[in-house]
Amino acid sequence: MTSPVKGPAAYFPSIEKKYGRAIADWKDLIRTSPLTKHMELVTWLKTEHGLGHGHANALVAHTLAEDSSK
Repeated sequence: MTSPVKGPAAYFPSIEKKYGRAIADWKDLIRTSPLTKHMELVTWLKTEHGLGHGHANALVAHTLAEDSSK
């Protein structure tokens, strides 16, 4: 039996369903943005792309954590 997904990735199914865009697409947007700070990116996703705060925060947190581990 697999354990449930925890952390920011737990939001991914609902993000894809609500906004109709794959998580990989959102991560690409974040990575190609000229912004680099967490809250700048969250605000940008909210204002420019209409995401809710929790969804934007989860995407940014997961993407930045993934990139920092490379």
